Amino acid sequence: MDTQVLIIGAGPAGLTLALDLGRRGVKTTIIEQKDHPAFLPKMERANARTMELYRRMGLADKIRKAGLRSDVPMDVFVVLDLVQPPLLRLSYPSVDEARADIRATIDGSVPLEPYQLISQYTLEPLLKAELDKQASVTQKWSTQFLSVEQDEAGVTATIRAKDGAVSTIRAAYMVGCDGGASPVRHAIGVRLRGEPNSLALRQALYRCDDLYEKLPMGNGPGHGRHYHVADNKSTFLIMQDSTKHWTLHSEAESDDEMKSQFEKTVGVPVKYEMLSCNPWRQNLMVADKYQKGRVFLAGDAVHLVIPTGGLGMNSGMGDVVDLAWKLEAVLKGWGGPNLLPSYEFERRQIGDRNVGASRYATIGRRKWRSMWRPNISDNTREGKQNREMLAAVADVEQRKTNEMIGAELGYRYVDSPIICDIPGGPEHLFRVYEPTTWPGARLPHVWLNDGTAVQDRLPAFGYTILKLGKTSVDTGPLEKAIANRGAPVATLEIGDDIARDIYGYDVLLLRPDMHVVWRGNAAPEDAGEVAAIATGH
Repeated sequence: MDTQVLIIGAGPAGLTLALDLGRRGVKTTIIEQKDHPAFLPKMERANARTMELYRRMGLADKIRKAGLRSDVPMDVFVVLDLVQPPLLRLSYPSVDEARADIRATIDGSVPLEPYQLISQYTLEPLLKAELDKQASVTQKWSTQFLSVEQDEAGVTATIRAKDGAVSTIRAAYMVGCDGGASPVRHAIGVRLRGEPNSLALRQALYRCDDLYEKLPMGNGPGHGRHYHVADNKSTFLIMQDSTKHWTLHSEAESDDEMKSQFEKTVGVPVKYEMLSCNPWRQNLMVADKYQKGRVFLAGDAVHLVIPTGGLGMNSGMGDVVDLAWKLEAVLKGWGGPNLLPSYEFERRQIGDRNVGASRYATIGRRKWRSMWRPNISDNTREGKQNREMLAAVADVEQRKTNEMIGAELGYRYVDSPIICDIPGGPEHLFRVYEPTTWPGARLPHVWLNDGTAVQDRLPAFGYTILKLGKTSVDTGPLEKAIANRGAPVATLEIGDDIARDIYGYDVLLLRPDMHVVWRGNAAPEDAGEVAAIATGH
């Protein structure tokens, strides 16, 4: 083998997977056809769950330092332009305000980390710089994936360097993190199914150094994150992490029209430069398979969502964190035959669910946009009525886009072969998060009496047996059974009553990704069976 894991694609998903594998000591090679990370706008927000995962990797503070200032509000506006009074303002806290709320909340209903606005063109170089420090990871930029063949022992990928030289690379496993067009997905014959090409838009990136500082202009909206223009072109303006760059989406026919649309949206003359402009189409699609033999797919290669709801890149983060520890387990010999197949089983249901959440949010946005009439700007009774009606509908429907905490934190792996699952379980909700330790769920964030978080107490790698309250349950047999499988395992005792009250059980078994495998108020009747399920045997 030239490498243990070969990753195709160095976007956020591919870079994060390489980082996670690298910190686990897995020999990894990542190839990317670009020469370096591109200065193009794509994702612009790491959600709460993604930031929790980056915190586990020691990257949360670095990402916040590189991203939007922590004092900037995340408000969302519906406007005619940036000079006139907004038709609607939805207030959402800055990172500083969200942190204060998290610190004051002790019922497990909030994440440990708030969201962070960070543009993809900022995040990718940061992740690459971290990857440069990983001795076990090899990076090959300016390298194109051509094809792959696989057998019982591994995969052989054919690649082409910038100078045209064609070569092969042999790996135990390969992961395609190569975007919506995914050459890897096509190479292994996997299809996307769903709703393609529902709306054609253009996206342009502008540099406008003083626009943020000028807000509010006239009686127009103040500082925020999104500015949705009430028009018939689906126009919306997004502030990027520097506050000096802005992206505009609109149903425009040309690049020149995008310049005019930006000027119309701003409403007053400003000095700006359009740095890029590209067409894109909205899709709601999920791959029919996430794995074929020794080749896996992750991120946009397996799910395409409309950015409404912010579940694109963030779903990809969930994919690669799920896959990384399972690849490590199998490569190190303790992962059983059910472990890698569980990746598709677990993550495809979340991909399908998040596509549904994106559809739900998109329908809401289209509903209020359908209220637009040509007279909306008129200084007439009819114009005023149109503005008021559109704002009233948007006050209900636009919230569906910006309030997705249930989809972010509340996802649960149902009927997974590596979860001690039991029938039933809490309802899956998009907009409401109710903390639960039902098997398959993410461990809720809880503050302890000394001010630390339970998540921060968990070992960096391996399984954790969490003993809560003043329980006297003997978990020795369970720890021994997991260790006998060769898997890393540690027992952590948390005596604080608050954790026991919120988690609801005396003992929890957690996977390396902080999802609950098993829970109980007594030792499992068959510790060996629980250990076998958890490790994929």
